[in-house]
Amino acid sequence: MYVKVCGLRTPEMARVAADAGADAIGVVFSERSPRRVDEAEARAVVEAVRGRVETVLVTNDLDALEAASLAVRLGIDILQLHGRAYGEPDFARARSVLPRVWRATAIVDGGPLAVGSYGEEAILLDAPRPGSGERWDLSDLVAYRPEGRWLLAGGLAPGNVAEAIGQARPWGVDVSSGVESSPGVKDAELVRAFVAAAKGA
Repeated sequence: MYVKVCGLRTPEMARVAADAGADAIGVVFSERSPRRVDEAEARAVVEAVRGRVETVLVTNDLDALEAASLAVRLGIDILQLHGRAYGEPDFARARSVLPRVWRATAIVDGGPLAVGSYGEEAILLDAPRPGSGERWDLSDLVAYRPEGRWLLAGGLAPGNVAEAIGQARPWGVDVSSGVESSPGVKDAELVRAFVAAAKGA
């Protein structure tokens, strides 16, 4: 099971995630997010785990080309474009700079759920209200399960991720608020517990 811990803001917590066995960590460049970082903070996070995990730049409000260029400048592996603001042309422009692009979407966005529809290598399927920590109704999720390589996100935490994996059968899982002690503040023990639960599912 591929595990991504998103919204990291410090090198110390990035190392915690890597040591726990996470496959990827994410840094957020979105103006309204409590997890947002600036370039210096993102660079420190990425440098702390370079070569150990994949790194992902997540945004829902940067221009796609600008975001891809920023990711390259910071040495980040993957760009994740989040939400309905980004259409197929945005993904094409981003891939011209950084070939590895993921598409994060929610059912309410109404976009296609087949992986690769916009040229992306993976889809992250978020909860009905992205970033809210709202949990999925797993019985509903089965009907919306994407085709291909996809990650489940939204309301996941150490105590429910194994059940979610068992029902939804994703390729990977993504967590942010579910391993926080307060908005934007990661808890090392929760990060370790989440990765262990997901890997053991």
